[in-house]
Amino acid sequence: MDQQRKLGIWVLTALVVGNMVGSGIFMLPRSLAEAASPIGVMFAWLLTGAGVLMTALVFGNLAIRKPDLGGGPQIYAKELFPKGSNLSILSGFMSSWGYWVGNFAGNVAIITTFASYLSTFFPMLTSSKTVLEIGPFALKLGNLLTFLVCTALLWGMHIIILRGVEGAGKLNFVATAAKVLGFFLFIVIALFAFDKAVIGPLDAPRYDGNGQPIGLLGQINNAALSTLWAFVGVESAMVFASRARKQADVKQATIAGLLIALAIYIGISFLVMGVLPQNKLIQSEKPLVDAIIAIVGPAGGYVLAGLGLISLLGSTLGWILLSAEVPYQAAKQGMFLPVFLKENRKGAPSFSLTLSNALAQLFIFSTISHSMATAFDFVIYIATLAYLVPYLIASVFQLKLTLTGETYAAGRERLADGIVAALATLYSVWVVIAGTADMKTFLLGVALLASGVIFYPQVKKAAQQANEKQKLSA
Repeated sequence: MDQQRKLGIWVLTALVVGNMVGSGIFMLPRSLAEAASPIGVMFAWLLTGAGVLMTALVFGNLAIRKPDLGGGPQIYAKELFPKGSNLSILSGFMSSWGYWVGNFAGNVAIITTFASYLSTFFPMLTSSKTVLEIGPFALKLGNLLTFLVCTALLWGMHIIILRGVEGAGKLNFVATAAKVLGFFLFIVIALFAFDKAVIGPLDAPRYDGNGQPIGLLGQINNAALSTLWAFVGVESAMVFASRARKQADVKQATIAGLLIALAIYIGISFLVMGVLPQNKLIQSEKPLVDAIIAIVGPAGGYVLAGLGLISLLGSTLGWILLSAEVPYQAAKQGMFLPVFLKENRKGAPSFSLTLSNALAQLFIFSTISHSMATAFDFVIYIATLAYLVPYLIASVFQLKLTLTGETYAAGRERLADGIVAALATLYSVWVVIAGTADMKTFLLGVALLASGVIFYPQVKKAAQQANEKQKLSA
């Protein structure tokens, strides 16, 4: 069997669940409680879940109908324009660039959450003792230790992946299985402790920074952006499609992974709101641990924190794998810098992995001057928008296939896929509009994409050379 095609359906499903149920499951209960009332959160989950289900179906269909276009949803940007044209190369590269940057920035959210839960066992990680002062800047002991822990985790995973993608995938499967069982156990325990008086009125008001009440639609918009972060990673099986044993496994793994993750997210986000009072929940840097302590005492907090650490180790591994794979596969399609094609003897994309982690290391410096919760929110702002555009691109490309009939014979299948693609496109457009309504998010997203322009001439040259070789060999 080809060394590149060793990932079966269980490992692919674990990558989807492991990457989706990552930092979000630990930090989102806090973000959602702040963004919307319980009824606003419920509508946000339903809306986002339905929209992402349509998007997941699109990913699965494209993996089967266009198996030669692996590497993630952003890769379809080049297919929206004439093959080999400047627009094709530019759109393919820019979308791959933004998606890649979003990936390695998103890794930092997971890594900082790992440090947050590690503080349950080592409270020194939250120490406010000052160890160094330079002018107005004061370095606290907790921030310094958090930085060191995050750095060690990043490069420890780097070494594991260099030993082979298949082995790393199996390790991620073990961690994912452990956390799925653990989270369902948490849901069962929290069901018995759920208190309606704690969650309060379902339509409890929320206020903006000026003290003005936020309407239900505004709350849904705010919460939907946070819930979208929970679904980022649904494309994980698709990114590794070229390494899958069967292309059909990619679609099945995507749908199964989405449904498992959705059940976990909805259950936990509501149950935590019924265990911790809102003011305490919003201030919490490890809401799940605080919730279980409120139910069964400190011993339960240690158990859940341990589960959280196992979970986050698996998620970190999965996301670092994804970050390295995206530019590697894009380079195979002629949409990224050729140097990203470099592999080691184990078939791991060594250059892509090293550069992705080196850049992630820069984001980890944010832990030096911010709390872990603040660092998490900051990275979400940067990373989320990077995923919105590729999701839209994939949906539009699927819609194009159904309208032109490419890869389809006349029949109900084409119509059904067309409806799914149209719904996924509408959802993606809505989320892009909602996500860019905040000027900070919009400017960060534009800066993220613009930062890749300086490398475009090299990508264009490499793509043209590849096209010329194909013509000569034809």
